[in-house]
Amino acid sequence: SKDAPTNPRGIPVAPFVDRVEDYVTDRSEVETTINSFKEMISKYQFMEANTQRRAAGLQDKIPDIQKTLETVKFLKTRKPEADPLQTTFSLNDTLYAHASVPHTEEVYLWLGANVMLAYPIGEAEELLRSKLSTAKLTLSNCEEDMEFLREQITTLEVAFARVYNWDVAQRRKERIEAGESIEGKKGTSPNG
Repeated sequence: SKDAPTNPRGIPVAPFVDRVEDYVTDRSEVETTINSFKEMISKYQFMEANTQRRAAGLQDKIPDIQKTLETVKFLKTRKPEADPLQTTFSLNDTLYAHASVPHTEEVYLWLGANVMLAYPIGEAEELLRSKLSTAKLTLSNCEEDMEFLREQITTLEVAFARVYNWDVAQRRKERIEAGESIEGKKGTSPNG
């Protein structure tokens, strides 16, 4: 429901089953309750998998942002009269190129989706600081959400087990009662 408690990013809290009787009044409701718990578990597992993928992407992206920020900071410290900087840079994982970098007041940053923009060094530094801060915060939120989701999955697995065990106990109780009534009828004969 809309009033159900959630974590800060809106993921709902799983119901804790303290007393099975609060969820199931008789055995006819067991299957639907168990199926409901299974469905909730699969939804939490789906959210957990998506959050793990997002966190993995951020863990790959953060070092690149930090490296780019350090490079921009370095370029900012260079004096206009300094000799051109001789460097090697990565074109891809296994291909590098040599470059001579003269003093510059602007840098080009990849923004994604094959888009590159020129920024003054000061603006580039501010943009990268902002992106790094946002990425770190998002990664922290992802890690918090993954822990929260694991707790919810565990809570639901316990609830599932409690309802299942309650059902087994009810069936056993019914068999015992049915067995006693049959045994009681066998012990007395209608003729005396």
